[in-house]
Amino acid sequence: MRALLSKAPGGPETLTIDELPDPVAGKGQVVVAVKACSINYPDVLIIEDKYQFKPPRPFAPGSEISGVIESVGEGVTEWAIGDRVIATTGSGGLVEKIALPTTSLFRLPKGRSFAEGASLLLTYGTTIHALLDRGHLGEGQTLLVLGAAGGVGLAAIELGKAFGARVVAAVSSEEKAAAAKEAGADVTLVYPRAPFDKDQSKALADQFKAALGAGGADVIYDPVGGDYAEPALRSIAWEGRYLVVGFPAGIPRLPLNLTLLKSCDVCGVFWGAFAARDPKANTAHIERLFRLWKDGKIAPRVTETFAFEDGGKAIAKMAARGAIGKLVVTVAE
Repeated sequence: MRALLSKAPGGPETLTIDELPDPVAGKGQVVVAVKACSINYPDVLIIEDKYQFKPPRPFAPGSEISGVIESVGEGVTEWAIGDRVIATTGSGGLVEKIALPTTSLFRLPKGRSFAEGASLLLTYGTTIHALLDRGHLGEGQTLLVLGAAGGVGLAAIELGKAFGARVVAAVSSEEKAAAAKEAGADVTLVYPRAPFDKDQSKALADQFKAALGAGGADVIYDPVGGDYAEPALRSIAWEGRYLVVGFPAGIPRLPLNLTLLKSCDVCGVFWGAFAARDPKANTAHIERLFRLWKDGKIAPRVTETFAFEDGGKAIAKMAARGAIGKLVVTVAE
């Protein structure tokens, strides 16, 4: 089978397509013929050895796939050859076939494409855990979403609206503002590109406050980090919750006196660890996502697809922070 492999730390240009032996389903496993693999920001970090997990090389990036079960291993009774599935993999998704434990599988609903299926679990799974378990978002509250046109950003807008919140979406361009508005944001604002000096940081804080209104943000969803974090924190409501999701703009240094002045919480969001530690709670979240998907309240937005040979280009576009919605690599038709 073909695989897009990282053999040494580096950027997307270092990835190569190679032949590997076909995987064999072990006990409690199935082999999935991969149809689509979505690209997420961890794929940028993992090939550069900057992610918290460092799989042994050579490895394929790609943490979210859809496909069709090709074979089943010993003891597998609830899945059959031909079943359409979606799964998160951690890494290893940019391959033609992959062996996975049945515990990582969910059924791809009828009528949903493989590209859509490969775009659901990671972004929406992260976000529903963030908003409900960590942010305790309630109906009528105000949610500020940074990086609101990316995969997790659009998921946060849709889920925020589904849970009855007022959503303020912050983005870096008018094109991204239009995407956020289309996803249901009540208010959009376009922020300038970092880095910021002290005056620019204060101006951005004022911009956030003006968009949010006098009460501020009850919950801030931050998958961006960097110089955007402190101005956002300055706009938080009394006893608000600041959700730390990711750092494509860099790891910020927050002045902790602000947490005292606002009596607010800064909450880390590590969905992968949550899913591993509490699989029952995670499964309940995923089942709720399927219901919201069926009811039309969420819908993964796939904005660009890439051929398998161009998987590195998809990762490069993600690295440049140019993506709106989800980028998906088509592994097989």
